[in-house]
Amino acid sequence: MSHRLVNLNEDLSRLRSDGYDVSIGTSNHLLVRDVPFVNASNQVKRGIIVSDLDLAGDTTIAPKSHVVFFVGEYPCNLDGTAIGGVSQNTNQPLGEGLTPNHQISRRPKLEGGAYRDYTDYYEKITTLVGIVSGPAQVIDPTVTARTYPVIVPDEGESVFHYLDTASTKAGIVIANKKLEGKKIGIVGVGGTGSYVLDFIAKTPVTEIHIFDGDIFLNHNAFRCPGAPSLDDLKAKSQKVTFLAALYGKMRKNIIPHDGFVDDKNIETLKGMDFVFLCIDNSHSKLLIVERLESWGVAFIDVGMGIQIGDDNKIAGIITVTTSTPTKRDHFRDRVRMGMNESNNEYSRNVQIAELNALNAALAVIKWKKLSGYLHDTKNEHYSAYMVRDNQLISEDPHEA
Repeated sequence: MSHRLVNLNEDLSRLRSDGYDVSIGTSNHLLVRDVPFVNASNQVKRGIIVSDLDLAGDTTIAPKSHVVFFVGEYPCNLDGTAIGGVSQNTNQPLGEGLTPNHQISRRPKLEGGAYRDYTDYYEKITTLVGIVSGPAQVIDPTVTARTYPVIVPDEGESVFHYLDTASTKAGIVIANKKLEGKKIGIVGVGGTGSYVLDFIAKTPVTEIHIFDGDIFLNHNAFRCPGAPSLDDLKAKSQKVTFLAALYGKMRKNIIPHDGFVDDKNIETLKGMDFVFLCIDNSHSKLLIVERLESWGVAFIDVGMGIQIGDDNKIAGIITVTTSTPTKRDHFRDRVRMGMNESNNEYSRNVQIAELNALNAALAVIKWKKLSGYLHDTKNEHYSAYMVRDNQLISEDPHEA
């Protein structure tokens, strides 16, 4: 509940995104830990500012009180005198083993000198932190209450092992909710597929299923995100096992399926909300496409055609072909299936990570458009990027 309440309110989430160690106590107080101050011996210490939290349901309202509690020694000026507005507290217990030693009463002023109330908790906390920390920062300009702590979500609150403060900082928490609850399948986690996994893993989807039967080898290290170690390569792990463990450090519910998709295991894809096909043209792709269509599952096929010229300059095209229940008639004209790929230059030239990443990015962008996360005016179901011309085309729109 503590982190959820912070995420729901702009003033509280802004404090967190600015790096303050913010939490909600069991007694419904707002706690800001690691606030530097100077004690009577002119030493820099750290304490906790605690504020009453006024709510209307789950929404913060303007603070009714301009007083905060302070857990720690007497916060002082550089000469050892008490900071203005500080008084001894009656040691009222606040829960979580915290008993405030003092309270601080400070109100902002209008231009004419009259006092006013704080507009929100961001203004209240940053004002009081500035007052308490000012003398400490004179002694040591590097000390700050903005410690950017690693925050662990409450049980069942998030698919991530630590809170996504990047979304809070960017103000996209509400937009991210459009991606929650989804089960995503990624068929093939080679060059492009591994980048799709990298992008999807950083979204709040519920489950990510990855399918591949290959071993993670040297060439994979040069066209996937990150930097595998020598020991990683020596282990010769299955590709899905290696990637699930890697991204499992960040989030839950990455489910590896060791093997290529065929008629024996294809039913696993039936429960997906969306599927990314990141495999070369093959007979299995035809099988997968036919089943996904019959199940009404939307999917995207990524493709890459690369040519090496006589001057050893690389050119080619990368494609993103989308198939949804309302728009499928173009797919077979755009994507070859069940054909031999032995003459495809891409099958031999695998160290083109930037094109793999771009292919994956275009696919994930389209998925986010379909999810209502990104704005979409073209509603294209086929896009292609030409390397030589630096041109991106969008075709096959769905006419609503």
